Amino acid sequence: YFTKAAELGNAEAHYQLAITHHNGEGVEKDIEKEMYHLELAAIGGHPIARFNLGCIEGKCGNIERAVQHFIIAATQGDDESIKALMFAFKEGYASKDDLA
Repeated sequence: YFTKAAELGNAEAHYQLAITHHNGEGVEKDIEKEMYHLELAAIGGHPIARFNLGCIEGKCGNIERAVQHFIIAATQGDDESIKALMFAFKEGYASKDDLA
């Protein structure tokens, strides 16, 4: 079901496939497929996928990219992204201009 829906451009389906590949549920764990589906879900407007990309970028040291992902997800209503932005601001990783 998710594969067909993802082929039709459904952002939630891409997100679910990313989680499936992350956890190895019914498929082999595959980081490349996870990232592929996370990116497509984020592009499709899925705020949690966007937040997850921000977390991944942050863990990889790409703080500016992480902040940008969090900003987009926060504007889509993701509370965890708002918390991440508050932390980034307190730690000096984000400025008032970034958050305006």
